Amino acid sequence: MPIDTSVAIGAALPDRTFSWNTSDVLLYHLGVGAGNRPGDNIDAGALRYTHDDDALQVLPSFGIVAPTFHETAPPALDLPGCDIDLQFVLHGSQEIVVHRPIPTSGTATLSTKISDVWDKQKAAVIVQEGEAHDAEGQHLWTVRSTIFVRNEGGWGGDRGPSTKVELPARDADAETSYAVLPQQAALYRLCGDRNPLHIDPAFAEGAGFPAPILHGLCSYGIVLREVTDLLLDGDTARVGGFSARFAGVVFPSETIRVQAWDEGDRVLVSATIVSDNEQRNGAPVLADCVLTKA
Repeated sequence: MPIDTSVAIGAALPDRTFSWNTSDVLLYHLGVGAGNRPGDNIDAGALRYTHDDDALQVLPSFGIVAPTFHETAPPALDLPGCDIDLQFVLHGSQEIVVHRPIPTSGTATLSTKISDVWDKQKAAVIVQEGEAHDAEGQHLWTVRSTIFVRNEGGWGGDRGPSTKVELPARDADAETSYAVLPQQAALYRLCGDRNPLHIDPAFAEGAGFPAPILHGLCSYGIVLREVTDLLLDGDTARVGGFSARFAGVVFPSETIRVQAWDEGDRVLVSATIVSDNEQRNGAPVLADCVLTKA
């Protein structure tokens, strides 16, 4: 079996020490759509994402990409006990929990392990968990992600827990939409993800898509930023964590509809496509989205 669970589960990946600065933070924020609306260039709230003054803040999802931000090669997949083909791999879900506001510059070390491997019969799901600490040992953030590996299930293992989030049976407490820029994927790939699926039309066609698609983590960052602005007064320090399952693709120039339900200590979120194309209209972008308040 290409995935040897006796080797994979519990295996530690090499620690990764990395640094970031305000320019990286600004580029990331632009990559997830900060400053795109008319008037944002003079709006104090929008400028908290795009101006490197004392008011600059960091969207928590930056912690997910910070360790690989300066990489220029397409992502590799080298996991202990996992002999798998990259073309059969999909990003299944992502979560970040921040233990303190992320500073606008710094150095940290990320320690990652494979915490579990689930058997979905027609696919395997590999679960990774990482902990980031700064040079003084302060715990900065925790990341958890799953990757979905087609054609690798069926060995009789644990299916894993259900993470289905039921949305309230009432109108959303807040709603907005974000028009994805035509160059959004080209911009976001400068944040450390040079997968050709997001820039090369021929590669995208070979993968079964009519055009390059937006990075899932770009959609994730866009939605988190929009909800933070909608219900948390644009204050990223009020975000304790954000989790979501990647449920569908986004093409540049499409519009993402974001609906949010404030449940007290958490916000439940729906993200879908708004399109004149009947087949695309209402298509899910992210599912089982939960923003936990700090």
